[in-house]
Amino acid sequence: MGNFDNYFFLGKVIKPHGYHGRLSVFLDTDEPDAYLATPIIYIDFDGALVPYFVKNINLMNNKAVVTFKDVDTPEQAEKLLKRDMYLPLDELPVLTGNQFYFHEIIGMKIVDKHFGFIGEITEVLHYSKQAIIQTFHKEKEVLIPISDEIILEVDRENNTIQVELPDGLLAVYLDE
Repeated sequence: MGNFDNYFFLGKVIKPHGYHGRLSVFLDTDEPDAYLATPIIYIDFDGALVPYFVKNINLMNNKAVVTFKDVDTPEQAEKLLKRDMYLPLDELPVLTGNQFYFHEIIGMKIVDKHFGFIGEITEVLHYSKQAIIQTFHKEKEVLIPISDEIILEVDRENNTIQVELPDGLLAVYLDE
């Protein structure tokens, strides 16, 4: 597997679209139109990201029909089917306020409104229904659900996330 640290998952090639090398793709994003002018999409070939130059993207909700330069036959398109697509992290739209990308909060400090400093974010854990912030307080793991009700403020300038944890959540982890 390749090192994709500087890339983010954009979506997946689903199936051919017609007979001229066009492809139906799924875009795993809330704002697919933010990627209409994307010049290059990187496709994962068994851990190696291969750049494909985009000729055209037509959106249909979170699906799109993509035409790549130099992919104009069904045989060429077939090689791209069921493959994951990536873009460099610097092509992510800038988020403001309390919106954030999971990769950008690693290392931020978590401060609870009542308890105070809990720890630095070490990882974001992905579960099927919920993303969870992992941090450590005095070497004890603390898991915090990512939720609008819990996260009060994302302060990028001070590298801090202010939270108000539900009663008893910290006690479960800290035995205090």
